[in-house]
Amino acid sequence: MQKIGQISVPVKDFNRAISFYQNILELPLLFSTGTLAFFDCNGVRLLLSLPEKEEFAHASSILYFQVEEIHKAHAEFTNKGVSFIDEPHLIAKIGQTETWMSFFKDTEGNTHALMSEVEAE
Repeated sequence: MQKIGQISVPVKDFNRAISFYQNILELPLLFSTGTLAFFDCNGVRLLLSLPEKEEFAHASSILYFQVEEIHKAHAEFTNKGVSFIDEPHLIAKIGQTETWMSFFKDTEGNTHALMSEVEAE
């Protein structure tokens, strides 16, 4: 395997989900057709879709969106109405690198996270 080419996220309300990912998370919409919407997340394609079968109609795996300044991103997304589960917090420190995360829900009930890796001071 070379890389992840696409990640699919199931949605319940197609238009609401497109608006969240495009307007709130500010991911570029590549194209939309029928019940599929494709976004670019720095080279990884993110697919939002209405599940075709009930077996696919459950919350997705957690997507970790990397940001440079987690506290700033957390504040900006909070101001846009994103529902965070927790505040940015230190997950691990390995050598001089600290990994910070903050988890949130999208409009469809999927849990995702902001993550930031910074040099310890």
